[in-house]
Amino acid sequence: MSYDNKNFDESRGEGRNESLYSKRIKAGKRRTYFFDVRSTRGNDYFITITESKKRFDDNGYDRHKMFLYKEDFNKFLAGLTETINYVKTDLMPNFDFDAFNHDQENEEGSMPLTTVSDEMPVVTSSDDNSSVDEWKM
Repeated sequence: MSYDNKNFDESRGEGRNESLYSKRIKAGKRRTYFFDVRSTRGNDYFITITESKKRFDDNGYDRHKMFLYKEDFNKFLAGLTETINYVKTDLMPNFDFDAFNHDQENEEGSMPLTTVSDEMPVVTSSDDNSSVDEWKM
């Protein structure tokens, strides 16, 4: 699911801490990842990556956030791709990573992951009307 923030008004300088775009990835019953594009006061852009895990006692969520700046996008993507490929080809060559694609389809009504190349999977999904801001405090 992708989310464009329609409440962001660049002309008035509002929404500095608001997400301009967000991608939510459900990972199991208790974990969700969020990839948000945000802007700085100088109209520059960065990405926040948030892992949100539901606490076992059902008393809220634990969140871990990472900031990724534009000058590091290519290095980050290259490092992540290399690490994932190492696990897939060297450590677990016989494991069927595609067996987990149905989880995304069942949970979000999305299409399964499709692999464009051996480098990184690409998610194709249909938009839904759920709010990304639901997880925020």
